[in-house]
Amino acid sequence: MKSLTILFATTLAASVLNAAEPLKVMLITGGCCHDYKTQTELLKKGLEERINVEVTQIHVDDGSTKPPLPIFGHPEYAAGYDLVIHDECAAGITDIATIEGVLKPHVDGLPGVNLHCAMHSYRFGNFKKPVEIGADNSKWFEYLGLQSSGHGPQKPIDISFVDKNHPITKGMADWTTIKEELYNNIAVHDSSHVLAKGKQGNQETVVAWTNHYGPKKTRVFSTTIGHNNETVGDARYLDLIAKGVLWATDKMDAKGKPLEGFGRKK
Repeated sequence: MKSLTILFATTLAASVLNAAEPLKVMLITGGCCHDYKTQTELLKKGLEERINVEVTQIHVDDGSTKPPLPIFGHPEYAAGYDLVIHDECAAGITDIATIEGVLKPHVDGLPGVNLHCAMHSYRFGNFKKPVEIGADNSKWFEYLGLQSSGHGPQKPIDISFVDKNHPITKGMADWTTIKEELYNNIAVHDSSHVLAKGKQGNQETVVAWTNHYGPKKTRVFSTTIGHNNETVGDARYLDLIAKGVLWATDKMDAKGKPLEGFGRKK
């Protein structure tokens, strides 16, 4: 009996030691044009149900294009986190020092995931034409790996995965959204890798991709999909974002499966 007790205690101790700590994820929301109060809850709940993450919401209840996010002016805002999800809509934030502060954790190597209106944030100058790499108004687009300036009407988008062998897309099926916004592509950077395209009628653009950003080749996943609550709460959308989080943090194998300890919580 004593030997069995020792064996059980040893096994339990090993199990505790091998248990993966949840990935600490910061979710930033706020700004123009979206029901962020609802969407933050949908994203937090959806991600925490799918993978081993702990999502902390950084939200400001401000519907302008210049939301006073508490991260502004604090370039070390992401200290202690494993990944930042940018879901803010901050098109009116044009101060270069502020933008550099938002980017600093990612320049330093912190992975990022970017959703929908994050693609239309932190832009200034003539952003309706391809910006010059290295220019001040290119900083955010270089992080994203793609430049977009606007979108068309809300109509269903036919989403097709063009690289079905990438770890993020393995096992995912094409689908058609509800009425959504199809973002345009002004430029797709060489550092990015296209995962999915979306089509409305004759208009087709990139809607999901990865990027390796900056001198540290920081892993970044982005999708332009996600305007309406029904889409953000769609299981297929949440699966895509969850896989993007795992890929960006390098917690996914080549077959698209979470590494041990980072999959669905028991």
